[in-house]
Order: sequence, then structure tokens, then C-alpha cells
Amino acid sequence: MANKLKIIPLGGLGEIGKNMTVLEYNGDIVVVDCGLIFPDEEMPGIDIVIPDMEYLRENRQKLKGFLITHGHEDHIGALPYALREFDVPVYGTAFTIALIEHKLEEARVSGKRLVTVKPGDHVELGCFKVEFIKTGHSIAGAVALAINTPIGTVIHTGDFKVDFTPIDGEPIDINRFAYYGSRGVLALMSDSTNIESPGHTQSERDIGKTFEHYFNVAQGRIIVASFASNVYRIQQVADVAVSHGRVLCFQGRSMEQVVQIAMRLGYLKIPPESIVKVDQLKRYRDDQVCVITTGSQGEPMSGLFRMATATHRLNIGAGDTVIISASAIPGNERGVSRVINQLYQKGAEVIYNRMADVHVSGHACREELRLMMELTKPKYFIPVHGEFRHLVMHGQLAEDMGILSENVFVADCGDVIELTQRSGKKNGSVTAGGVMVDGIGGIDDVVLKDRKTLSQDGLVVAVLTIDSETGRMLAAPEIISRGFVYMRDSEDLIADTKALLVKETRKFEGADRSDYAGIKAGVKNSLKSFLKNRTKRTPMIMPIVIEI
Repeated sequence: MANKLKIIPLGGLGEIGKNMTVLEYNGDIVVVDCGLIFPDEEMPGIDIVIPDMEYLRENRQKLKGFLITHGHEDHIGALPYALREFDVPVYGTAFTIALIEHKLEEARVSGKRLVTVKPGDHVELGCFKVEFIKTGHSIAGAVALAINTPIGTVIHTGDFKVDFTPIDGEPIDINRFAYYGSRGVLALMSDSTNIESPGHTQSERDIGKTFEHYFNVAQGRIIVASFASNVYRIQQVADVAVSHGRVLCFQGRSMEQVVQIAMRLGYLKIPPESIVKVDQLKRYRDDQVCVITTGSQGEPMSGLFRMATATHRLNIGAGDTVIISASAIPGNERGVSRVINQLYQKGAEVIYNRMADVHVSGHACREELRLMMELTKPKYFIPVHGEFRHLVMHGQLAEDMGILSENVFVADCGDVIELTQRSGKKNGSVTAGGVMVDGIGGIDDVVLKDRKTLSQDGLVVAVLTIDSETGRMLAAPEIISRGFVYMRDSEDLIADTKALLVKETRKFEGADRSDYAGIKAGVKNSLKSFLKNRTKRTPMIMPIVIEI
């Protein structure tokens, strides 16, 4: 492996979220980001999914640290789990580190080395020398990484867009990317999320006029739902609200926490006298109130959802204007639509991205991705952060830009990409994938399969009572159905099932107790086959043998 750089994505490829990438050279490893992804409808009862870190466990002695590009959950959400196992430093900008500190505190993980850096800073981790480069995104403190290795520089963009008029007044550092491009970039790893969108992403400032318009015409309360982490959006709403003589009330646990952190670090500048608690709102007329809340994705426990369903102290009704300042993340469309319909039923006026410019993306569109390649001029290109079609399209763009097809690596999680100064190739794979986590810890595929079965076909419990000495049946079998059939409407099926169980239970008579487990398994299989033939469904079968 001498003089070979290994790049191993453990997450973030073929999916939106769970971003995590390993860079390894000889005896040193650094990891870029450590995120989570939220479960889909195929994962009942699962809270989050984090990357499988088995490769890091196998190579823990090589691990030098985590490099974090920004503070979104899909880039920092798995850190509490990682830092329980790996005692290495974590590097990020001030806002990113503040969000990580909060997550670790909630997870009761303490004593970790969190190192605050700023754009332009350099750190050295083993053989890797890393520079943090200012970029633009929908969260404060986003950076790209120039990772200088013994065989060349790898640029990792993180999530980014090219915004020359950002709210914080600090645009992406184009010059620094060009500097590395002029010296020669070995490989570029670039955000692929918006490859399908032509042109350029709108500036965050572009939606300020939209907010101004609706604040001018609204007669009652204004409720704005946005991502809690988008402090630039919050700043714009706050500025317009204060200029119109409205007080601000922040709702939603994550919104309140992020606002406190951002104000403490100076990323949010809001007059303290303009911020009120929800129980103080009754002192103000409706046209003096602006509420900024979570819930732009229709989350059932969010502030907006509870306001829409009258389960919140601040309930939305006629005369209110609700602005949903976000686009639905893929998979959340149904939840967002449900909340919008509920708001209309309450009589509110609802403004969302299909009606007006109330949201701009934090990800680069096609021409910005083209610009990044032109600036860095990489020898090798690895599209990251996207579903598989995004990666393929981004790879095709790289070829259009003149990068050799054999130097473009559209990879899967776990693929090992080996680079030298002269050649590059995929060389096998390592353990990768997702670890499902719920309130009790990690969940394996067997448990998830059982949950799917229960949710789709239900449960049948068969209670068999036998004599502990002879194995003879002492009472008629009992059947309990949950989520399978309604027993009162299925008397014939239940009667036939009991008859089958009587027949199967006779196998216990005279049998040795050591054979009971096998007989019980036979009862389960017979019942499963019988019910499948009769109903075309395969409920979970749970036989219970009571010996008296």
C-alpha cells in the first residue's frame, strides 16, 4: 500500500444523508464528516440510521481525527456514537463545534477534544495537512477541505453553493480553489445534490423581497416555518419583522436551541427586546406578532404541526399567514402536504415554494458544479453526496469537462478507491451500510424484518396447554390475533386453526421433553403454512406451550 491513497466512502453515496468518508495513507486515517439519515417508511420504529463504522474499529490505531464540513445532522448526527468508541479530536468551525457540543451534551458524551478552526486555518493530522476553505451553504460556518497528502491534494467541497451576495457578507473563497487548481489537484470530491438543476442557485438575499411583500400585506399574525439550522433565513425574517414593528417568538425545541447558540456566537443579530415567549404574545395585537418555528418538513412533533392540529399553546386560525420557507426533502412530501391542508382547514393563508420564492437551495446547481471543476482542474473526480442518478450525472459532467472517463469514480458506500500520482482504480470494498438505531440502541435486520411483518400481516399467538408429565392436551387451544383478522368475523378460520392445533399438539404425547423445541417449531411451521394457504398472508406466528 506504499504511496497509495485510499478513499473509502462509508456513507453519503446512493443516498441523501449519512455522509462519511475515510481517507487513508499508509498508517494514517482521517474521516470527513460523520452524519446520520432519517428512516423511511420501510423502517418502522427506527429513529435514525448511522454509518456502519466497522472499518474504523478494525483500524482504530490509525485514526487521527474527524474533519467536519458543517453542522447539519447528515454531517454531524452520528458523532455521539462515534466518539463513544474513538478518542480522537474533531475539527470544525465555531458554529459547527457549538452544535456538536450540544449534541454530545444531550447524548451524555463528555471529555471529547473539539477543536475550533476558521477558514484559512491549517491543521496537521499524521501525514495529512488540511486547510479549511470558506464556502456558502444554508448553514453558518460551512467549509470545504483541501487535504494535502504525500501524493497530492484532495479537495472535498462539503455541501456548497456559489453565492456572491451571502447574508453574512463573506462569499465562497473562489481564489483559494483556483490556487489549488493552479498547483494541481489530485482528486475532487464534490457535492452532487443539485446536479439535475440547470444554471445557478439563487442567492439567499433573493427571497428577502418575498418576505417584505407578505409582511406588508399581512393583517394578522405571521408564522414562518424553516429549518432551525438556517440562521441566514432566520436573520432575514427577523430583520423584516422588526422593521414592521413585530415581536419575534421562536417555537420548536431545536429552533430555540439553535437561535440561542447563534446569538451567543454572533451569527444572529436580533434586538433582545424584540424576542418574547409564547405566553407573552397575548399582550400584542395579531399584527404585531411574528412566530418562527420548526415544522417545514411536516414532522409530527414539530411546532408547526402542533399549531396546525390545535395541540399547541399557539394555535393557527383564520387571519394568520403561514410561510413555509423550505422545500420538502425527498420522502417528506406527504407530511408537508398534510400540514398545508390542515392549515387551510383552519382558515389560514399558506405560502409555500410552489406559490412564491420563499426558499432557495443551499446546494450548487449544474453551472456552479462546472465552475468548481474548472477552478480545481482535478486529475481524478469522485462525485459524492447524492442518490445514484446524481452521482452518474455528475460523473458525466466531469467527462464533458475533459476529465478522462477512467479517472471518474462513481462509487458505492464501502468501495475502496486507490489513487497514485499516475493511476487510480477501485480495489475491493469494506464493510459499509447503515446501523439502525431506536430508543434502545442498535437494531439488526432480523428485528426490522419482524417489525415489517407485524406492520403488514400482524401477529397470531397460539396458546397450547399440556400435561407436564404425559404431554396430553389439557384444554382447547387458544388463538389470539392482533392485526391479522378480526376474530368475530372469521369464526370458520379460527375453528379450522384450532382443529389443526389439536392435531399438532398430539405430537407432544409420550414425547421426550428434549423433543419439545422441535415439536413446537413444527407447530409453528404447520400453522404458518395453513394460514398462508387460507388467507394469502404470512403473519408472525408465536406458539406458547404451557406445561401444567
